[in-house]
Amino acid sequence: MIDTKKQPAANAVEMRDIVKKFPGVIANDHVTFIAKRGEIHALLGENGAGKSTLMNVLAGLYTAEAGDTFINGENRIFRSPRDAIAAGVGMVHQHFRLVPTLTVVENVILGLDEPRFSLKLDTARQKIEALSQQYGLKITPDAYIWQLSVGEQQRVEIIKALYRGAQILILDEPTAVLTPQETVELFSTLRSMAAKGHTIIFISHKLDEVMAIADRVTVLRGGKLAAVVETKDVTKEKLAELMVGRPVIFRIEKPDVSPGHEVLRVENLHTLNNKGLPALQGVRFTVRAHEIVGIAGVSGNGQAELSEVLYGLRPLQQGQMFLKSEEITHVATREIIRRGVAQVPEDRHKEGSLGGMSLAENLILKNYRQPPVSQGPVIRWRFVFDLARKLIKRFNVLAPGIHTRARLLSGGNLQKLILARELSADPALIIAMHPTQGLDVGATESVRKLLIDQRSKGAGILLISEDLDEVLQVSDRVLVIYEGKIMGDVPAAGADRNEIGLMMAGEQV
Repeated sequence: MIDTKKQPAANAVEMRDIVKKFPGVIANDHVTFIAKRGEIHALLGENGAGKSTLMNVLAGLYTAEAGDTFINGENRIFRSPRDAIAAGVGMVHQHFRLVPTLTVVENVILGLDEPRFSLKLDTARQKIEALSQQYGLKITPDAYIWQLSVGEQQRVEIIKALYRGAQILILDEPTAVLTPQETVELFSTLRSMAAKGHTIIFISHKLDEVMAIADRVTVLRGGKLAAVVETKDVTKEKLAELMVGRPVIFRIEKPDVSPGHEVLRVENLHTLNNKGLPALQGVRFTVRAHEIVGIAGVSGNGQAELSEVLYGLRPLQQGQMFLKSEEITHVATREIIRRGVAQVPEDRHKEGSLGGMSLAENLILKNYRQPPVSQGPVIRWRFVFDLARKLIKRFNVLAPGIHTRARLLSGGNLQKLILARELSADPALIIAMHPTQGLDVGATESVRKLLIDQRSKGAGILLISEDLDEVLQVSDRVLVIYEGKIMGDVPAAGADRNEIGLMMAGEQV
C-alpha cells in the first residue's frame, strides 16, 4: 500500500510502482523512479525498455493504470500535459515543437492562458531576457525560429519550459542534433540549472555524456527497474551491461585493409531542397572499396539531399556522379539498385519499410521482379519464405516469425531487417543514413559490426551520421558538411574533435 502522505521534500520526483499497459504489452511493470531536487538524473534503457513511456506519464501525456506520482512530496495525478506543467514539470522533446515562422517571444507564449486579451510582447520579452541571463541561454527574443541554429532552437524550448515555471525538466535525447561545442554549452546550462535547485531528467543513448553530466542513473530493462546507481560508482561498460544484460564491446575492431579501386566519385554536385533553396553547393569526393567515408554535420546541412541524389531520388542541377567509373548522373533508381547500390534510409519506418507487410515481403521489396525471387510475373513464395528465414537468422532479427508485420518490430530489429535486405546481395556501394539513430547500445553495436563486415568484403560505404562519435569510430575518412559544402576531408584516426566541431558550425579550419 502506497503512503499518500507527503514524502521528503528533498525528492522532487517520486514515481512509485508505475504500471502502464498497451495492447499486448506492459511498457512499465511496477517501476519506481526517484529524482532529487538539484540533481541531474539520467534515465537509460534499450529501445522498448519503457523509459519514454515512464517520462510521458510524468509529463502528463499518458495516464498510468497503477502507481503514484509525488511532486515535491505531494501526490499528483496528471491527466494532461497542462496538469504536469501546472505542477512544475516540463519536457523538451527530441524533435522540437516550434513554429518556424513565429519569433522566439511568440513561440514562448504560444498556448498560454495569460495574457488573455492582449499579447503584451514587451513584458514577455523582458521575462525571456531575464531567464536568458539567469541561466546562460543566449537567445535573441525577436529572431524568427527559422533563422536560428539547432542549438539555439533547443534553448528556446528550454526557455519555454522555464517561462511556464518548470522546476523539473525532462530532456529527451538533447544532444542528438548538436555540435560538440553546442553540447558543451548545453551541459553548462544544465549544471547551472541544477545548482539553482532544478531537477534535470536526462534521457540519452550516449553513455559518455551520461557519465559526464549525470549525478545518478536509473536503468530500465524490459519494462522493469534494473538498477539505480551513482555515476561515480560505475563505468560506462557497467551501465551498458545493466541496460542489455550482457557485456557490450564499445571499441569496434576494424581490420587493417588498404582502400581498393574507386567505387563512387562525385564532381561539383548542385541540387535544391524541397523549398527550392540550394542544398548541395559544389560537393565533390570519392569512396573506394574497403573504405568507410563518414559525413559529419549538423542536421539540415544537405545530408538528406546528398543521399537522395546518389540514389536517384532527387534531380541534380549540376554535376556528375560515377559508380565504378560508369556515369550514373541521370540514371533511375531501379537501375542504380541493379548496378549494386544499397541504401539504408534516414527514416526506417516511412522510407525503409512497409509496416503493414510481413518481414518476408519487406525483404524482397527491391528484387521481387527478378529471378530467383520471381519466375515471370509470379513470385516464388516458397523460395521467399526460405530466404527470409535464413536472413532473419543471419542478421539476428528478433521476431515471432517471418509473417510478423514489420510495424510490430522494435527500432533495432526493424533496422536489422532493413540491413538484411540491403546487405544480403553484397552491394558495391552502401549509403547508410543515420544507421544507428535512436538505437540502444546493443543494437548499435550490431549495426556497426555489420557495416565493418561489409567493408572487409570490399564494399565502399558512405556513412551519414549526426553522431560524431560514431563517425570517428567507424569511418576511415571524415568529410564535414556545412550548408551543402564540404568544409574538410580528414583521416578519422587521430582527428581533432574540436576542429571538426568548428567546421560543422561553418568555420574553415
